[in-house]
Amino acid sequence: MTTEDTWVRCVVALGTNLGNREDIAFRALADIAATEGFRVTAASSLHETVALGPDGPNPDAPAYVNQVILLQSAWSAEKTLEHLMDIERQHGRERNGEKYADRTLDLDLIVYGDRVSDDPRVTTPHPRAHERRFVLEPWHEIDPEAIIPGLGPISVVLDSLPSELS
Repeated sequence: MTTEDTWVRCVVALGTNLGNREDIAFRALADIAATEGFRVTAASSLHETVALGPDGPNPDAPAYVNQVILLQSAWSAEKTLEHLMDIERQHGRERNGEKYADRTLDLDLIVYGDRVSDDPRVTTPHPRAHERRFVLEPWHEIDPEAIIPGLGPISVVLDSLPSELS
């Protein structure tokens, strides 16, 4: 763990489309808050969204509940992501490499401080966050002045997205 003066501001996107989605989101947020070295500073309301498939929005798949969580982390980017993945596993998430799979819980590290890195272990900012209303809208709700490192204000990025894009 890093020292007290090196807490890093993080943005985490939460999504769930299996089971009791609201309960899973509530419990996952509590688990994040209870993690040593994490301090939750804000959480958006829950937003229901259409699932994405390889060809775009998939209204035939179970809908997602999405939320964005702001936290301070005393951990490195890699360790922060590792803790988030542990919480996913505690909620039944199995990573099998399948994209666009239904999931009990998905926790994505969107931003880690001002870090801009294409390291395949932890890419920050998240490489597709700027394309996703289900990330940007809840984030904007709790931090309208936020900036995506390397891309600019989320309000500008959000305004540039087509309205039908999930």
